[in-house]
Amino acid sequence: MIIIQNLTFVQDKKILKKVKSMRQVYKMIVLDLDGTLTNSKKVITPKTKEALIQAQKKGVRIVLASGRPTYGIKNLAEELCLNQHHGYILAFNGGKIIDCSNNETLFEQTLSPELVPTLYNSAMKGGMQILTYQGKGIAATSTEDKYVKEEAFINKLPITLYSNFLEQIVYPINKCLIVGDPTPLHEVEIQLAKTLEGKMSVYRSADYFLECVPLNVDKAQSLAKLLKLTGIKREEIIACGDGYNDLSMICFAGLGVAMANANEDIRIQANYVTLASNEKDGVAEVVEKFLL
Repeated sequence: MIIIQNLTFVQDKKILKKVKSMRQVYKMIVLDLDGTLTNSKKVITPKTKEALIQAQKKGVRIVLASGRPTYGIKNLAEELCLNQHHGYILAFNGGKIIDCSNNETLFEQTLSPELVPTLYNSAMKGGMQILTYQGKGIAATSTEDKYVKEEAFINKLPITLYSNFLEQIVYPINKCLIVGDPTPLHEVEIQLAKTLEGKMSVYRSADYFLECVPLNVDKAQSLAKLLKLTGIKREEIIACGDGYNDLSMICFAGLGVAMANANEDIRIQANYVTLASNEKDGVAEVVEKFLL
Protein backbone atom coordinates (compact mmCIF):
# COMPACT_ATOMS: atom_id res chain seq x y z
CA MET A 1 0.00 0.00 0.00
CA ILE A 2 0.98 3.64 -0.56
CA ILE A 3 -0.17 6.45 1.75
CA ILE A 4 -0.60 9.77 -0.08
CA GLN A 5 -2.11 12.81 1.68
CA ASN A 6 -3.90 10.62 4.21
CA LEU A 7 -5.51 8.53 1.48
CA THR A 8 -4.79 4.81 1.26
CA PHE A 9 -4.22 3.37 -2.20
CA VAL A 10 -3.87 -0.31 -3.01
CA GLN A 11 -1.50 -1.28 -5.81
CA ASP A 12 -4.14 -3.10 -7.80
CA LYS A 13 -5.56 -1.39 -10.90
CA LYS A 14 -9.16 -2.37 -10.23
CA ILE A 15 -9.10 -1.24 -6.61
CA LEU A 16 -7.21 1.94 -7.48
CA LYS A 17 -9.87 2.74 -10.08
CA LYS A 18 -12.53 2.37 -7.39
CA VAL A 19 -10.72 4.69 -4.98
CA LYS A 20 -10.30 7.34 -7.65
CA SER A 21 -13.98 7.09 -8.56
CA MET A 22 -14.94 7.77 -4.96
CA ARG A 23 -13.11 11.13 -5.09
CA GLN A 24 -14.85 12.31 -8.29
CA VAL A 25 -17.60 14.95 -8.24
CA TYR A 26 -20.60 13.45 -10.01
CA LYS A 27 -23.19 15.50 -11.87
CA MET A 28 -25.51 12.77 -13.10
CA ILE A 29 -26.84 9.42 -11.88
CA VAL A 30 -28.30 6.95 -14.35
CA LEU A 31 -30.68 4.37 -12.93
CA ASP A 32 -32.06 1.15 -14.27
CA LEU A 33 -35.55 0.56 -12.90
CA ASP A 34 -36.50 -3.08 -12.36
CA GLY A 35 -34.15 -4.76 -9.91
CA THR A 36 -32.39 -1.46 -9.26
CA LEU A 37 -34.51 1.61 -8.48
CA THR A 38 -37.73 -0.25 -7.72
CA ASN A 39 -38.38 -3.18 -5.40
CA SER A 40 -40.33 -6.35 -6.18
CA LYS A 41 -43.59 -4.39 -5.94
CA LYS A 42 -42.23 -2.07 -8.66
CA VAL A 43 -42.26 0.96 -6.37
CA ILE A 44 -39.58 3.35 -5.10
CA THR A 45 -39.14 3.12 -1.34
CA PRO A 46 -39.47 6.35 0.70
CA LYS A 47 -35.78 6.33 1.71
CA THR A 48 -34.56 6.01 -1.87
CA LYS A 49 -37.01 8.64 -3.09
CA GLU A 50 -35.91 11.14 -0.45
CA ALA A 51 -32.22 10.55 -1.22
CA LEU A 52 -32.79 11.18 -4.94
CA ILE A 53 -34.84 14.32 -4.28
CA GLN A 54 -32.02 15.67 -2.10
CA ALA A 55 -29.44 14.85 -4.77
CA GLN A 56 -31.45 16.80 -7.35
CA LYS A 57 -31.62 19.78 -5.01
CA LYS A 58 -27.81 19.75 -5.08
CA GLY A 59 -27.89 19.94 -8.88
CA VAL A 60 -27.47 16.26 -9.77
CA ARG A 61 -29.34 15.20 -12.91
CA ILE A 62 -31.28 11.93 -12.81
CA VAL A 63 -31.67 9.68 -15.85
CA LEU A 64 -34.10 6.75 -15.78
CA ALA A 65 -32.74 4.16 -18.22
CA SER A 66 -34.89 1.11 -18.86
CA GLY A 67 -36.09 -1.38 -21.40
CA ARG A 68 -39.59 -0.21 -20.49
CA PRO A 69 -41.66 1.84 -22.95
CA THR A 70 -41.99 5.57 -22.31
CA TYR A 71 -45.39 5.29 -20.63
CA GLY A 72 -44.02 2.63 -18.31
CA ILE A 73 -41.42 5.10 -17.01
CA LYS A 74 -43.26 8.42 -16.88
CA ASN A 75 -45.06 7.75 -13.59
CA LEU A 76 -41.71 7.18 -11.85
CA ALA A 77 -40.24 10.29 -13.50
CA GLU A 78 -43.17 12.31 -12.18
CA GLU A 79 -42.79 10.81 -8.70
CA LEU A 80 -39.15 11.91 -8.62
CA CYS A 81 -40.02 15.37 -10.02
CA LEU A 82 -37.65 15.01 -12.97
CA ASN A 83 -39.52 17.74 -14.84
CA GLN A 84 -38.54 20.26 -12.16
CA HIS A 85 -34.89 19.23 -12.06
CA HIS A 86 -34.17 18.71 -15.78
CA GLY A 87 -33.98 14.93 -15.68
CA TYR A 88 -34.21 12.51 -18.59
CA ILE A 89 -35.84 9.25 -19.65
CA LEU A 90 -33.99 6.65 -21.71
CA ALA A 91 -36.78 4.31 -22.81
CA PHE A 92 -36.62 1.10 -24.85
CA ASN A 93 -33.06 0.34 -23.63
CA GLY A 94 -31.92 3.68 -25.00
CA GLY A 95 -33.94 3.67 -28.21
CA LYS A 96 -35.64 6.91 -27.18
CA ILE A 97 -34.37 9.85 -25.09
CA ILE A 98 -36.84 12.32 -23.58
CA ASP A 99 -36.10 15.60 -21.82
CA CYS A 100 -38.49 15.64 -18.87
CA SER A 101 -38.33 19.43 -18.50
CA ASN A 102 -40.24 19.96 -21.74
CA ASN A 103 -41.25 16.43 -22.81
CA GLU A 104 -39.16 16.82 -25.97
CA THR A 105 -37.80 13.72 -27.74
CA LEU A 106 -34.08 14.28 -28.18
CA PHE A 107 -33.26 11.02 -29.95
CA GLU A 108 -35.18 8.05 -31.29
CA GLN A 109 -34.54 4.88 -33.26
CA THR A 110 -37.37 2.73 -34.55
CA LEU A 111 -37.59 -0.89 -35.62
CA SER A 112 -37.62 -1.70 -39.32
CA PRO A 113 -41.08 -3.07 -40.28
CA GLU A 114 -39.39 -5.51 -42.66
CA LEU A 115 -37.75 -7.34 -39.75
CA VAL A 116 -40.82 -7.79 -37.54
CA PRO A 117 -42.20 -10.84 -39.43
CA THR A 118 -38.93 -12.67 -38.70
CA LEU A 119 -39.38 -11.97 -35.00
CA TYR A 120 -43.02 -13.02 -35.08
CA ASN A 121 -42.38 -16.25 -36.95
CA SER A 122 -39.54 -17.25 -34.63
CA ALA A 123 -41.70 -16.58 -31.58
CA MET A 124 -44.64 -18.59 -32.91
CA LYS A 125 -42.44 -21.48 -34.04
CA GLY A 126 -40.81 -21.63 -30.61
CA GLY A 127 -44.14 -21.58 -28.76
CA MET A 128 -43.45 -18.07 -27.43
CA GLN A 129 -45.47 -14.87 -27.34
CA ILE A 130 -44.48 -11.54 -28.84
CA LEU A 131 -45.55 -8.04 -27.90
CA THR A 132 -44.94 -4.40 -28.71
CA TYR A 133 -46.27 -1.07 -27.49
CA GLN A 134 -49.09 0.92 -29.04
CA GLY A 135 -50.06 4.27 -27.53
CA LYS A 136 -50.41 3.85 -23.77
CA GLY A 137 -50.76 0.08 -23.85
CA ILE A 138 -49.24 -3.28 -24.73
CA ALA A 139 -50.19 -5.11 -27.93
CA ALA A 140 -49.59 -8.85 -27.56
CA THR A 141 -50.34 -12.21 -29.15
CA SER A 142 -51.77 -13.36 -25.81
CA THR A 143 -53.44 -11.63 -22.88
CA GLU A 144 -53.19 -14.70 -20.62
CA ASP A 145 -49.52 -15.61 -20.93
CA LYS A 146 -47.78 -15.19 -17.55
CA TYR A 147 -44.81 -13.38 -19.01
CA VAL A 148 -46.99 -10.95 -20.96
CA LYS A 149 -48.85 -10.29 -17.72
CA GLU A 150 -45.52 -9.70 -15.97
CA GLU A 151 -44.60 -7.04 -18.54
CA ALA A 152 -48.00 -5.40 -18.01
CA PHE A 153 -47.50 -5.47 -14.22
CA ILE A 154 -44.04 -3.95 -14.48
CA ASN A 155 -45.22 -1.08 -16.66
CA LYS A 156 -48.72 -0.68 -15.19
CA LEU A 157 -50.12 -0.78 -18.73
CA PRO A 158 -53.19 -2.55 -20.16
CA ILE A 159 -52.87 -5.45 -22.63
CA THR A 160 -54.72 -5.56 -25.95
CA LEU A 161 -54.93 -8.82 -27.86
CA TYR A 162 -53.54 -8.58 -31.39
CA SER A 163 -54.69 -11.91 -32.80
CA ASN A 164 -53.42 -10.82 -36.23
CA PHE A 165 -50.25 -9.27 -34.86
CA LEU A 166 -48.45 -8.44 -38.11
CA GLU A 167 -51.49 -6.83 -39.68
CA GLN A 168 -52.65 -4.90 -36.61
CA ILE A 169 -49.39 -3.18 -35.65
CA VAL A 170 -49.32 0.54 -36.30
CA TYR A 171 -45.78 1.72 -37.11
CA PRO A 172 -43.38 3.17 -36.12
CA ILE A 173 -42.49 1.03 -33.10
CA ASN A 174 -39.35 1.17 -30.98
CA LYS A 175 -39.00 -2.50 -30.08
CA CYS A 176 -40.61 -5.92 -29.80
CA LEU A 177 -40.35 -8.23 -26.82
CA ILE A 178 -40.43 -12.02 -27.18
CA VAL A 179 -41.35 -13.76 -23.93
CA GLY A 180 -41.17 -17.38 -22.83
CA ASP A 181 -39.56 -19.95 -20.58
CA PRO A 182 -35.80 -19.32 -20.22
CA THR A 183 -34.38 -22.45 -21.89
CA PRO A 184 -36.39 -22.40 -25.14
CA LEU A 185 -36.16 -18.60 -25.24
CA HIS A 186 -32.39 -18.90 -25.18
CA GLU A 187 -32.59 -21.09 -28.28
CA VAL A 188 -34.73 -18.44 -30.01
CA GLU A 189 -32.18 -15.80 -28.99
CA ILE A 190 -29.29 -17.76 -30.55
CA GLN A 191 -31.21 -18.36 -33.76
CA LEU A 192 -32.35 -14.73 -34.13
CA ALA A 193 -28.91 -13.34 -33.31
CA LYS A 194 -27.50 -15.36 -36.19
CA THR A 195 -30.33 -14.63 -38.64
CA LEU A 196 -30.47 -10.90 -37.91
CA GLU A 197 -26.76 -10.23 -37.43
CA GLY A 198 -25.92 -6.75 -38.72
CA LYS A 199 -29.62 -5.87 -39.03
CA MET A 200 -30.88 -5.52 -35.46
CA SER A 201 -29.91 -6.32 -31.87
CA VAL A 202 -31.40 -9.06 -29.70
CA TYR A 203 -30.50 -9.67 -26.06
CA ARG A 204 -32.20 -10.66 -22.84
CA SER A 205 -33.09 -8.17 -20.13
CA ALA A 206 -34.41 -11.04 -17.97
CA ASP A 207 -34.30 -14.81 -18.34
CA TYR A 208 -37.80 -14.74 -19.87
CA PHE A 209 -37.60 -11.43 -21.81
CA LEU A 210 -35.85 -11.19 -25.19
CA GLU A 211 -35.37 -7.57 -26.29
CA CYS A 212 -35.58 -7.00 -30.05
CA VAL A 213 -34.36 -3.49 -30.84
CA PRO A 214 -32.79 -1.48 -33.69
CA LEU A 215 -29.15 -2.22 -34.39
CA ASN A 216 -26.68 -0.83 -31.86
CA VAL A 217 -29.35 0.41 -29.45
CA ASP A 218 -28.07 0.09 -25.92
CA LYS A 219 -27.94 2.23 -22.81
CA ALA A 220 -24.28 3.24 -23.14
CA GLN A 221 -24.58 4.49 -26.71
CA SER A 222 -27.66 6.53 -25.82
CA LEU A 223 -25.89 7.95 -22.78
CA ALA A 224 -23.02 9.05 -25.01
CA LYS A 225 -25.52 10.96 -27.16
CA LEU A 226 -27.14 12.53 -24.12
CA LEU A 227 -23.81 13.64 -22.66
CA LYS A 228 -22.97 15.51 -25.87
CA LEU A 229 -26.18 17.52 -25.39
CA THR A 230 -25.62 18.25 -21.70
CA GLY A 231 -21.89 18.89 -21.66
CA ILE A 232 -21.47 16.42 -18.81
CA LYS A 233 -18.45 14.10 -19.06
CA ARG A 234 -18.68 10.33 -18.71
CA GLU A 235 -16.31 10.56 -15.72
CA GLU A 236 -18.97 12.68 -14.01
CA ILE A 237 -21.77 10.11 -14.14
CA ILE A 238 -22.79 7.18 -11.97
CA ALA A 239 -24.68 4.31 -13.60
CA CYS A 240 -26.53 1.74 -11.47
CA GLY A 241 -27.97 -1.54 -12.74
CA ASP A 242 -28.49 -5.22 -12.14
CA GLY A 243 -29.10 -6.82 -15.55
CA TYR A 244 -27.17 -7.74 -18.66
CA ASN A 245 -28.76 -4.86 -20.56
CA ASP A 246 -27.21 -2.54 -17.93
CA LEU A 247 -23.69 -3.82 -18.39
CA SER A 248 -22.77 -1.44 -21.21
CA MET A 249 -23.65 1.65 -19.17
CA ILE A 250 -22.01 0.24 -16.02
CA CYS A 251 -18.77 -0.10 -17.99
CA PHE A 252 -19.25 3.28 -19.70
CA ALA A 253 -19.84 5.42 -16.60
CA GLY A 254 -17.21 7.06 -14.47
CA LEU A 255 -18.59 5.03 -11.60
CA GLY A 256 -20.31 1.82 -12.67
CA VAL A 257 -22.43 0.37 -9.88
CA ALA A 258 -23.86 -3.14 -9.71
CA MET A 259 -26.62 -3.91 -7.27
CA ALA A 260 -26.03 -6.55 -4.62
CA ASN A 261 -28.76 -8.59 -6.32
CA ALA A 262 -27.00 -8.55 -9.73
CA ASN A 263 -25.45 -11.71 -11.15
CA GLU A 264 -21.80 -12.26 -10.28
CA ASP A 265 -20.54 -11.72 -13.83
CA ILE A 266 -22.08 -8.23 -13.72
CA ARG A 267 -20.80 -7.45 -10.23
CA ILE A 268 -17.19 -8.28 -11.14
CA GLN A 269 -17.21 -5.69 -13.95
CA ALA A 270 -18.53 -2.86 -11.77
CA ASN A 271 -16.44 -0.28 -9.92
CA TYR A 272 -18.69 -0.58 -6.89
CA VAL A 273 -21.20 -3.15 -5.65
CA THR A 274 -23.91 -2.06 -3.23
CA LEU A 275 -24.12 -3.67 0.17
CA ALA A 276 -27.91 -3.59 -0.06
CA SER A 277 -30.18 -4.99 -2.76
CA ASN A 278 -32.98 -3.16 -4.55
CA GLU A 279 -35.28 -4.45 -1.80
CA LYS A 280 -33.24 -2.66 0.88
CA ASP A 281 -32.49 0.77 -0.60
CA GLY A 282 -29.34 -0.06 -2.53
CA VAL A 283 -29.75 3.08 -4.67
CA ALA A 284 -30.11 5.23 -1.54
CA GLU A 285 -26.81 3.77 -0.34
CA VAL A 286 -25.10 4.92 -3.56
CA VAL A 287 -26.64 8.39 -3.41
CA GLU A 288 -25.67 8.91 0.23
CA LYS A 289 -22.13 7.60 -0.30
CA PHE A 290 -21.20 9.39 -3.52
CA LEU A 291 -23.58 12.34 -3.97
CA LEU A 292 -24.72 13.67 -0.60
